[in-house]
Amino acid sequence: MGGAARAAGRAGLALCQRGLAVTGGSRFVAARREACSDDVCFFVYDCTTAEKKPPEDKGEDEQPVDTGSDNILASTFSKSGNFFALTDDNKRLILFRTQPSWECLSVRAVVRRCTSLTFTTSEEKILVADKSGDVYSFSVMEPHSGGKLELGHLSMLLDVAMSPDDQYILTADRDEKIRVSLFSAPHNIESFCLGHTEFVSRIFVVPNCPDLLLSTSGDCSLRLWEYTSGRELQCCFLNSLSEPEAAQSEKKFAGSRITYCCQENYIAILGDSIPAVYIFQLDAATQQLNFKQQLTFSHSVWDIAFEETQGLWILQDCRETAILLYRPQNGEWQPASENEVLKKISRNLQDNWTMLEGSAEMEGGFKNLYKATFDNMATYLKRKEERLQQQLERKKTKRNPHPGANGQAKKMKTGDAP
Repeated sequence: MGGAARAAGRAGLALCQRGLAVTGGSRFVAARREACSDDVCFFVYDCTTAEKKPPEDKGEDEQPVDTGSDNILASTFSKSGNFFALTDDNKRLILFRTQPSWECLSVRAVVRRCTSLTFTTSEEKILVADKSGDVYSFSVMEPHSGGKLELGHLSMLLDVAMSPDDQYILTADRDEKIRVSLFSAPHNIESFCLGHTEFVSRIFVVPNCPDLLLSTSGDCSLRLWEYTSGRELQCCFLNSLSEPEAAQSEKKFAGSRITYCCQENYIAILGDSIPAVYIFQLDAATQQLNFKQQLTFSHSVWDIAFEETQGLWILQDCRETAILLYRPQNGEWQPASENEVLKKISRNLQDNWTMLEGSAEMEGGFKNLYKATFDNMATYLKRKEERLQQQLERKKTKRNPHPGANGQAKKMKTGDAP
């Protein structure tokens, strides 16, 4: 199933029914397959050509707003694929219409740099989560109207999602929390999903099991929730699933992407900074996740996304094979190398490789979010030992301030000649 590319400045991949979009640096390439054929139409856009929006009026006390690069931070298709939105490092939200042809509808300013965005299921609004912990909504039907503050956290937001009926807005933050709020009144909190021990990197509401939520975290876990009650149904630690040759069991990593295929309820999880993808299958009857397979690669994997026909698209750091397509064959996921659409998209990405070259420098997008750990007891004991040593030195000096003079006085008292 399609979804958002949330790559924090790295290369990203987003899919919809009619095609896909690959982002890298300030540009993206969109590919659309023509009906009943293998013909592919391409659309290329560069954010450096977008209108520079002045910052929104913040009042007299607001500090001057710094300007960033034009690099794309997050992007996503709407459910139907008729709209595509992205945010960039220059604090802009750019909206496109994809049908009947690609067209830029608007460029709007956002208050802070964004970490994630999503469309409502109705496609009436875009929800944008930012680094300061706020979520703003922007109208799709009125593409030039400003944003409306919907809710806020006290810590950085890393992901935002909507329930399929648009009743709930779900937000994940750096402080291990997943908050479930009523979208019609976001100040009313329905529940919290608590259990992760590190930042919550990604959340995903299962489309054909709309009461279930998937989440990944810097604690290496994939968790399944009944989110309206906040009840955890299952926890799987990804580093314990690694094959021996992958040697990942000792490494901490976060899930950087959750993608889902409604056919057969397949789930794929991409680990941040490791060339591995974990395939699960959801048993809707028992509400349990079953681990199926681990895919390992010889190059860094930037992003993944399912299409609706069980194809898993993989974007990797390799110019010759920048994009791969895997399909289930005889119970195993195997590369589908003979796909004509895949070949055409791969050739186009080779021609546009310069937009992806800098993505290798962006690896480890979550590494700065881990908690800093301190051994307070060791520090305390070391300082205590230093204080005791200082006290002993002072006492020694006080008892015997001039050892040479004392020795001379002792000799004179006993009658020794000087």
